[in-house]
Amino acid sequence: MKETLQRWWRTLFGPRMFYGWRRGDGQWLAHTRISSAARIESPALLDIGDHVYIGPFNFLDASAGLEIAEGCQISTHCVVLSHSSHQALRLAGRSYWGEADPPGYVRARTRIGAYSFIGPHSVIAPGSRIGRGVLVRAYSYVSGEVPDFAIVAGQPARIVGDTREADEAWFAEHPGQRADYDEWVRRSAPGAGD
Repeated sequence: MKETLQRWWRTLFGPRMFYGWRRGDGQWLAHTRISSAARIESPALLDIGDHVYIGPFNFLDASAGLEIAEGCQISTHCVVLSHSSHQALRLAGRSYWGEADPPGYVRARTRIGAYSFIGPHSVIAPGSRIGRGVLVRAYSYVSGEVPDFAIVAGQPARIVGDTREADEAWFAEHPGQRADYDEWVRRSAPGAGD
């Protein structure tokens, strides 16, 4: 009986995936999935593509602008930031409150490129620019630029590989799937202009 009640409770009140998202410009993204347990701060400033997955227990701060391109996956327990006050609070102390532009306060648009994957428990710092096809391994702290197709890991995150190597090994066994891959790579290339 207890297990049945617990299962019923989780079914009614546990995290859910919601399909579809209306962007700030009014466009409906039918294939984007966002968990009911994800927190999006300043959703009107979130520039999100279709086919995006945002799992449970993530915090996405779009207050200074956040772009998540088509096909990205943000797994679980991740933090993606576009502002930070940690240094400003330490520098200003009590005078921080009420200050229009406190010293050390960071506001910077953050971008995650098409078909990138953010592993569990990762943090993306304000102003980071993650390229296309990137794999951010679990428990990573990303700050700054990450080139297309990089595999990054660590705190701070460093490049440890290239996703194209794993992709090529997979395509060697599944050559018929290559066209879809080549299409999204071409379509999401800088200057391709979807």
